[in-house]
Amino acid sequence: MKKLRHELKFYININEYELLREKLQVILKRDKNTVNDEGYHIRSLYFDNVYDSDLYEKNYGIYRRKKFRIRIYNHSDNVIKLEKKNRFGELINKESLSITKDEYERLLEWDYDFLQDKNNQTAKDFYLYMRTQHMSPKVIVDYVREAYMEEIEDVRITFDKYLSAGVNSIDIFEKNLITVEALKYPYMIMEVKFNSFLPDYIRDVLQLDTHHRAAISKYVICREQSMMYYKQ
Repeated sequence: MKKLRHELKFYININEYELLREKLQVILKRDKNTVNDEGYHIRSLYFDNVYDSDLYEKNYGIYRRKKFRIRIYNHSDNVIKLEKKNRFGELINKESLSITKDEYERLLEWDYDFLQDKNNQTAKDFYLYMRTQHMSPKVIVDYVREAYMEEIEDVRITFDKYLSAGVNSIDIFEKNLITVEALKYPYMIMEVKFNSFLPDYIRDVLQLDTHHRAAISKYVICREQSMMYYKQ
């Protein structure tokens, strides 16, 4: 298993965000995926089993959890990641596997036997869960991420903006995907990730104690929003 990292999540408003980004731009580097001043676009397709275990385990506060997703960046098929995110309280690790567009389409058709041929733990885990728990795609999670980095302790500070849920498709390459707002303006999500400790000079800038820390799951927020949409 990969090294565990700390992950702290906060709801912040647009005014807090603008003050923080102004300071972070001076002391930290922007993420290499950045394509414009807003950051870069992330679209993920989340899977869950027939009992929606990942959805309800989060709501029940289960200490040890996992999520499977397929993720792309900036609407491109150049990089397609099959990911498993493991959580132990506020500690996380992420395992991933690069797949092709063809392999992605095969997964949507429940053709996942090819995963057995890959020498990769994520592929093996995903295959096992598909076989034993009958996982299927549940919801598309869409947002723009603005990210800042520090090599010391591999610090990553991200602002996830315009969070929305796909409601008419489970295909992340759907050109006519309809999304609905999942987190109301002026709020967004700030995530702070680091290895063993957060350097004091970054902690002083962030002033974490002044922000609304919460156990936030973008999957749960978007899943609940999509379910509300279909009930209307």
